[in-house]
Amino acid sequence: QSFKLLGFLDVKNVPCARESVLYGSLGSLVVGLGHFLATSRVRRSCDVAVGGFICTMLGYWFYCRYNLAQQRIRQRMLKEGMKNRILFEGTYLDPQKRQTGSEKSDS
Repeated sequence: QSFKLLGFLDVKNVPCARESVLYGSLGSLVVGLGHFLATSRVRRSCDVAVGGFICTMLGYWFYCRYNLAQQRIRQRMLKEGMKNRILFEGTYLDPQKRQTGSEKSDS
């Protein structure tokens, strides 16, 4: 069963959305409670908690998406490298092939 945050963010299917919301809620709890314990002002602490939620959620969102993009780039490079390894294995273009002295004199 899918859960949509604000009606458009599908938390189940969008990468990093679930973790961002969870870390954002934890951040808002910590910041809001810390502000309340320091100042004893309820309304201002709720405002600070909402700000903490937004900042923590967006911060983790960008961090997670950046790492996801890096991981996808590494996977693409590895996939292409494996394809090239299979394609060039055993040919003169194979970078792993070691040429000995007798092979160098033959060519």
